[in-house]
Amino acid sequence: MALSNTEFETLLGDGSKRIDGDIAWQEDEDHSPCLEMRAEVQSDSGWPLFVRGSYNPLIPVLSYVLILKTAGRIYGLCLGKDHHNPQCEQVGDKHKHRWTERFRDKEAYVPGDITASPKDPVAAWVQFCTEARIEHRGQLLAPPARTGDLFV
Repeated sequence: MALSNTEFETLLGDGSKRIDGDIAWQEDEDHSPCLEMRAEVQSDSGWPLFVRGSYNPLIPVLSYVLILKTAGRIYGLCLGKDHHNPQCEQVGDKHKHRWTERFRDKEAYVPGDITASPKDPVAAWVQFCTEARIEHRGQLLAPPARTGDLFV
């Protein structure tokens, strides 16, 4: 199902979006150094949404994405990795993705309002939720410390 710009703006502006409960980071099932999190997003409008996060503390790289189950990623925050836009411009290692009919989720821009570091996933989460108008009724737990040898 194609998502129009108007539908996207309505969805993003919907202040009834919420996540209930605490969220914990899990190890990547592929045994990479990444940690992952996922949470269902409820809303009065019934949008089929969830949020997925990925964090690699070794680089560090962090991303949070809002996914509409019928369209894919519609909004996202990426910290610590560059992005190449369809128009061949490099955006930088702090950028946001925002749905458009023309480019879907492929175009990114540099946000002036994100101050969190990729080394602080909890602070970045709070900023992401504020921007995406998601009320988190709980907390994102800090990622567990990495221990042991990654090359065993």
